[in-house]
Amino acid sequence: MTATGLSEDFEADLLTRGYSRRSFARIFGLLAAGPAAASVAGAAFAQTAATNPHATMASGAAPKANVAKIHIGANECWTGPLEPAAKAAAAAVATGNRYTGSQRLDFIKAAAAVEKVPAAYVIPWAGSSDPLSRVVVTYCSPTRGLVIANPTFELAPSVGRYIGAKVSEVPLTADHRHDVKAMLAADPNAGVYYICTPNNPTSTITPMADVEWLLANKPAGSIVLLDEAYTHFAGVPTGSYLAAQDKDIIVLRTFSKLFGMAGMRMALTMARPDLMAKTMRYDGQMATFALPNPSVVCGAVSLVQADLIAKRRAEMVRVRDDTLALLDKRKISYIPPTANFFMVDWKKPAKDVKAAFSNEGIEIGRSWPIWPNVSRITVGSASEMDAFKAAVVKLNL
Repeated sequence: MTATGLSEDFEADLLTRGYSRRSFARIFGLLAAGPAAASVAGAAFAQTAATNPHATMASGAAPKANVAKIHIGANECWTGPLEPAAKAAAAAVATGNRYTGSQRLDFIKAAAAVEKVPAAYVIPWAGSSDPLSRVVVTYCSPTRGLVIANPTFELAPSVGRYIGAKVSEVPLTADHRHDVKAMLAADPNAGVYYICTPNNPTSTITPMADVEWLLANKPAGSIVLLDEAYTHFAGVPTGSYLAAQDKDIIVLRTFSKLFGMAGMRMALTMARPDLMAKTMRYDGQMATFALPNPSVVCGAVSLVQADLIAKRRAEMVRVRDDTLALLDKRKISYIPPTANFFMVDWKKPAKDVKAAFSNEGIEIGRSWPIWPNVSRITVGSASEMDAFKAAVVKLNL
């Protein structure tokens, strides 16, 4: 250990990539889940804190006095884990007096089999925020930037700005895909090109052909971070095959969406082992091994429920299509979605519409700075979306 309390390897890596010694504590605090991590995550998840009382408390803010009855703004699943997974997790609780046995390895084997990647390429995590932040810290720096779409999920750029990396924002294409050629042109020497597909908040797909083009043309030493949080709801081709082909890509998945495990904190990365090995110098081994057994077991069983995954996806699509039919009838514009959320253009300030829904006991999602008249709506249960539709009519939207 050095005088700063960090390993020599840790310090040498940061210095080589252009960080000053004064920035060491800042970087370490971010990945050690200290005050810095809370600060960055709090900024990135301000949207969630505004729509979900649990997230508000997690951000350190006082919970709202008036809690809405219906929450369709945080892109959570409307129900809990798939039944076989929930039962397996409950059984795991009964053995909670023991440290982890084979559960972690069982999870890795299940993911590897389903995704057709080598087991050595799979790493489990307690939610996707840690690995996402870890990748940005590892591959971005004051000398190598981060390129993102605008709008997209905010955590990656929040981390990038926190560590002093250049963050380049590139508008989506006319059909709301990531414009990969423009992303490369925006920073030809970036460290990370972040692609979220289906994109949050637009619920739109960037084709794998575009991802392949970016991988073939990006600068040496950079990586593509492919965030597929909502892919199970979309039911489209995924990027795991690119990891299996040893491309410079890290594929990120969460269990917080279709699998209904947002409160259980489970995620995984798939990548060539050497790519993730670089991220592990920042206490990564502790982060990936210190996982609650019930969450790991629940995740492993969830992965293999192909029929139930398809059934839950179909249920969401049915409810979503029924909701969109009302918007069509009322001539309310929206971006055609592929996942469990959609963006609605109210043609007036979204913050006022959000307040109106809140008065009806319904918390919808927020708007993004680039689109102040557009709100993100999560597809809830059939009854929740019936309430949303009734409010749309009542508010004469």
